[in-house]
Amino acid sequence: MTDHTDGAALLDEVEAFHRRFNVFPSEAGYVAVTLWDAHAHLLDAFDSTPRLAFLSPEPGSGKSRALEVVETLVPRAMAAVDASAAALFRSVSGIDGGRPTILFDEIDTIFGPKAGENEQLRGFINAGHTRGRDTYRCVGDGANQQVQAFPSYCAVAVAGLGRLPDTIMTRSVIVRMRRRARNEKVEAFRTRIHVREGNKIRDRLAKWTEGIQEQVTDVFPEMPEGVADRPADVWEPLLAIADAAGGHWPDRAREACIAFVKASRINDKGSIGIRLLTDLRDHVLSGIDRLPTVAILDRLNALDDAPWADIGGKPLDNRRLSRMLSEYVTADGDPVTSRNIKTGGGVLKGYYASDLHDAWQRYCPPPPESPLPPLPGTENAA
Repeated sequence: MTDHTDGAALLDEVEAFHRRFNVFPSEAGYVAVTLWDAHAHLLDAFDSTPRLAFLSPEPGSGKSRALEVVETLVPRAMAAVDASAAALFRSVSGIDGGRPTILFDEIDTIFGPKAGENEQLRGFINAGHTRGRDTYRCVGDGANQQVQAFPSYCAVAVAGLGRLPDTIMTRSVIVRMRRRARNEKVEAFRTRIHVREGNKIRDRLAKWTEGIQEQVTDVFPEMPEGVADRPADVWEPLLAIADAAGGHWPDRAREACIAFVKASRINDKGSIGIRLLTDLRDHVLSGIDRLPTVAILDRLNALDDAPWADIGGKPLDNRRLSRMLSEYVTADGDPVTSRNIKTGGGVLKGYYASDLHDAWQRYCPPPPESPLPPLPGTENAA
């Protein structure tokens, strides 16, 4: 029997349910979270599942409430704040009946400074992003242990303070929560009442998504200009669902996609190596073709809002600078190393901008107002 549910109207209803209890920092947040709720019902239609992360710098920013509302709308929600890795492996394997949607509150306790004992959970969240990727563990006793593959592909939403490891950040829709202002009002969430209301919407969402399964399977929706690679992987499932819903959702989804991708480029400095390259390009060697190492270190360590003055309790020094830059190569394929620079007082070791230019092109985001020229030979590439 064909389901004639108006997909756009149903997504409007999901969004309205969130708006009753959540204050997200932008309209794009409501769009993204609504589409994520729907995508959790359609995992087998996609090659990957973006993680949904509610993050904030301070407690009391509505992260846990947002996760609670999501919990009412997704299939087989499983709150995993204190779940063991073994329990999650078993649940996602379907041993206990049906693949769950995993909800991690206080995720910072897993990825914080005392996270050594949670390495299995970290691996589980990383591996479960891609369909068909298993996690391998030894099972059994003593000499009778055998390696067993556990399916790990499942939808995961998290809430916590601070940030996540880069490998998860780049696979996530990041909703940066903040404390409500005095004029921002929400309805009190009453578990005994509103869980039932959310579950009714969830059941209708499940029925509608079942009807569009074939429509969104193996579909590669048109991406906004400039969205490619990992951001495209994150947004493909969400845009496919928006296109299937129709109405204003395809346009709103692409506007949200652009907003989130732009925000990720502003907020995410990438790895510490990319941060170093970017700071060298934008703040240290800007307009300069070479500079002695001692001057580079002085400028880096003087930068506000930069990590260089305190890395592991001491400032960046020439040995660590050399080690970090040697991971990158020049246009000729040689490691970036210091070279002799003639100065009025003699010869000093330092770095040339020309040696870093290829790494700047490949790894750094474009400067806001002066994009780098294209790589040689790519000017006319399609």
